[in-house]
Amino acid sequence: QVQLVESGGGSVQPGGSLSLTCAAIGSIFRIVDMAWFRQVPGKERELVARVISTSRNYADTVKGRFTLSTVNAKNTVTLQMNSLSPEDPAVYSCNSHLFSGTGCTSANEYWGQGTQVTVSS
Repeated sequence: QVQLVESGGGSVQPGGSLSLTCAAIGSIFRIVDMAWFRQVPGKERELVARVISTSRNYADTVKGRFTLSTVNAKNTVTLQMNSLSPEDPAVYSCNSHLFSGTGCTSANEYWGQGTQVTVSS
């Protein structure tokens, strides 16, 4: 059984910082990618940042403000969010494609439970 366990989030004033951490736990053979998505009510889910191997991709709306870091040995990814603005509040969810256990021939997709980020003065 594989789970993505999220931590962090909360509320901050505009210009403030928050970090979100996602840990993939369970029987994991190989992680293909890990990513953070966000969604606000009435809008489509948006990819915020993704790491595949050593490559990192960011949405244009967060470039220069958000940074993704990894601890490969712990199957963990952290999204550091700086200069948060009123456009950033959303439910942020961790996502990963990974091969679980042994003998798994295709990667499966997993989602975390989601964590709320609020930006208000």
